[in-house]
Amino acid sequence: MVQVRALRADDFAEWKALWHGYQSFYGHPNRGDAFFETAFARLISGDARDFQALVAEDEGRLLGLTHFVFHPNLWRPEGVCYLQDLFTAPEARGRGVARALIEAVYTAADARGVPSVYWLTAEDNAAAPMLYDRVAENTGFIRYARR
Repeated sequence: MVQVRALRADDFAEWKALWHGYQSFYGHPNRGDAFFETAFARLISGDARDFQALVAEDEGRLLGLTHFVFHPNLWRPEGVCYLQDLFTAPEARGRGVARALIEAVYTAADARGVPSVYWLTAEDNAAAPMLYDRVAENTGFIRYARR
C-alpha cells in the first residue's frame, strides 16, 4: 500500500537516487554530491517559505517524490502552489504513485487556503497526459525561458 508522507532527514540516499533519476529523465547530467546535499537541506529545513517535499513509500522503500513551493501571485491574493518536480521510479509506474503525490500536494495547498496548483511537463513526455488530463486542466499556455 503506497503511503505519501513528508520527506525526512533519513531519506537522503533514496531521495537522491529518485531525484537523480528525474533529472536524467530530462537529460540533465549528474550535478555532484554538493548540489544534492544543498537541495536536500532546503527541502527538510522546515522553512515554509522554501520548497517542500513529499515522498511515496511502500514497504519502507521510496517509490516517488514531489517538490513544491507556495508563492505570491498578483492575480490570486491567496497565492499559488507550483509543483516543480514529480517523479515515480520506473518499476512503480502504473501503481497510482504519481496520482497520490499530486493529490497530496492538492491537500497541502487546500490546508493553506491556496486552491491554485500548477505544473509544467515536457511536450515529449507522452505518458504524463494520461494522468494529468484526469487530475488537472491543460491551460494551453506555452512556456518560454531566457536564452
